[in-house]
Amino acid sequence: MHVTAIIAAGGRGERLGSTQPKQLLAVGGRPILERSVEAFLSHPAVDAVVVALPQSLVDDPPAYLRSAEGFALHGSGKPLRIVAGGKRRQDSVANAFRAAAPASDIIVIHDAARPFASADLIARTIEAAAESGAALAAVQARDTVKRAAASSGAGTAKAVPYESHPDYESHPDCESNPDGLVVAETLARETIYLAQTPQAFRRAVLSAALALACDATDEASLAERAGHPVRIVQGEASNIKITTAEDLLLAEAIAGAAIRNPQSATARTGRAGTGYDLHRLVEGRPLVLGGITIPSDRGALGHSDADVVCHALTDAILGAACLGDIGRHFPDSDPHWKDASSLDLLRRAVTLAAEQGLGVGNVDVTVILETPKIRDHIEAMRAAVAGAIGVDAARVSIKGKTNEGVDAIGRGEAIAAHAVALIRAIQK
Repeated sequence: MHVTAIIAAGGRGERLGSTQPKQLLAVGGRPILERSVEAFLSHPAVDAVVVALPQSLVDDPPAYLRSAEGFALHGSGKPLRIVAGGKRRQDSVANAFRAAAPASDIIVIHDAARPFASADLIARTIEAAAESGAALAAVQARDTVKRAAASSGAGTAKAVPYESHPDYESHPDCESNPDGLVVAETLARETIYLAQTPQAFRRAVLSAALALACDATDEASLAERAGHPVRIVQGEASNIKITTAEDLLLAEAIAGAAIRNPQSATARTGRAGTGYDLHRLVEGRPLVLGGITIPSDRGALGHSDADVVCHALTDAILGAACLGDIGRHFPDSDPHWKDASSLDLLRRAVTLAAEQGLGVGNVDVTVILETPKIRDHIEAMRAAVAGAIGVDAARVSIKGKTNEGVDAIGRGEAIAAHAVALIRAIQK
């Protein structure tokens, strides 16, 4: 399943009263936009990201979004595109949707102004959309909810529709000036949910929603109008939208709490796993390491592409998550995995760990091979592995050793790899 994330950052945040777009403001020492984009670029379920920005930022994007090769945020290894936003939010999303890869099965949309969405919330929203067609994060109302209407102004207040009130045109700002409003009814708060993002959709559902010629404050509303049921995913109280100066103060408090108590953020626990793989070297096979084909007259013999780097890492991640080993999930007796990309098997292992609420922190691999030397290919291997496991390349270490002529590896008859993976509880 191919998932593309759209980060809606096309607005200017005028209600915040800042001289620069609010998405560029720092919270906890990091720009709001960087936090939101990184949450999706680093997520193992997301394959690509499209960011909708004001035209001025498209012309001169922030440094953390720039890369000549289309990759960003410290070598995440995932494609990132920047498009110009539109006059309305839905116009910005539509522009980004047109830039998404045609192969995208699920499109997940997120407000750049919500920098604290957890990896768990993102995963649950994507999963719900894959199952139901459309899904949004939302939190149940905690306070008693009143529906307001304009007073008739004659004697005892009588609720009338606000737009029907004779002073409607002269008092349009109901939100900031509630004087003259009365309670029309009290709503059952058990049925009231406050919408957040992420919101995720099957591609066809979002396409139909965006085709509607009507205004809406979010894509879920458009999907509803297009006749598609939208599933509610339990949101998070900390997943606030920064709109006003008061919100910015609250965001600083949330970011500060995460810094003071990192266990409440990304690393509640740490778990380590080790992996090992060995294959014979034979003529007529490509030598694939870390998803990169290395020039060689011999390659590893195996059911899949026999990539010892990915196989050892897959075992290390599965082991750390107590999910068995590579043979249990991808047996060589199953023709489905014949000549399979081991990089894809590694991605699947990361997804299995994510389903247990666990994400990769960092990995270390030692390749034991007499010839050829791999030093010139290590950076490409690190980037490919980082993209597969959803971390920065700075968290991936790969190094090569020889066996000094000892045993089958030393005689050039085999290749082996040892791996260590540290995994952590995903932020909730």
